[in-house]
Amino acid sequence: MIDFGKTLIVAAHPDDDILGCGGLISRLSSMGELIRVIFIAEGTTCRYENITDEVKNEIEFRNQCGVNALKILGVSDYKFYNFPCGRLDSEPIIDIAKLIEKEIKEYKPKSILTHSQNDVHNDHKVVNQAVIQATRPINNLVKNLISFEILSSTEWKYSDVFKPNFFVDISDSLSKKLEAMSCYSSEQPSSPHPRSNNIITSLASIRGSQSGVTFAEGFEIVRIFY
Repeated sequence: MIDFGKTLIVAAHPDDDILGCGGLISRLSSMGELIRVIFIAEGTTCRYENITDEVKNEIEFRNQCGVNALKILGVSDYKFYNFPCGRLDSEPIIDIAKLIEKEIKEYKPKSILTHSQNDVHNDHKVVNQAVIQATRPINNLVKNLISFEILSSTEWKYSDVFKPNFFVDISDSLSKKLEAMSCYSSEQPSSPHPRSNNIITSLASIRGSQSGVTFAEGFEIVRIFY
C-alpha cells in the first residue's frame, strides 16, 4: 500500500469525500494517520434560482452532515469554503488554486486525493484542474497525487472514462463508509440511484473483484513519488 502519510482530501462538495474515498479515510484514521478534508463548494445552491434564508439553512445543514459523517470516520480536521455549487467554472480558477496552495503550505500533506478529470460534473473537473495547478512539483511538498470516482457523476462520463489503477481493500471499512453516507439523508435516494447503499456496495464489490478482495475502492494514480 502507498505510504499516504499526512493526507489532504480536496472535495468539491460535502459527500464527495465519502463517496470517493470514505473507506480509505476510515482505514487511514484507524491507523492514526493525519487527515484534513476541505470542501470547495457548498453543494446546495445549484438547485435554486435565489439564495433565500431557507437555502442558507440548507447549506448549513449539509455542512453539519459533513461534520457528522467525518466524525464517524474519525476525522475532526475540515474546512468548508462554500463557493457557489455548480458554478465553480464562473470563478477564476487561479483563486481556487491559490486557496489549495495555501492549504498545502499550511498543512504540508504528503498525499492529496481529489476528483478525477474524467467526470461529467463541472465542479469536479474544476477542482481537479485547480489541484493539478496547485501541486506542480516546484517545491516537491506533495509526493502522492491520486484521484477518486464519484457515483452519480464519474460513471456517467461515457467517453474518456475513469480507469482505476490502484485499489484499496475496504472490506473492513465499507460499513463505516455506508454509515457516514447515511448522514446525508437528502443525498441518498433509494436504489437504483447511484448514491444508494445498494449501488455503493455494488461498486465496492466490482472494485473488489478487480483486485482480489471482497470490497475495494478504486483510484487513478496521477503521480506518486518514492
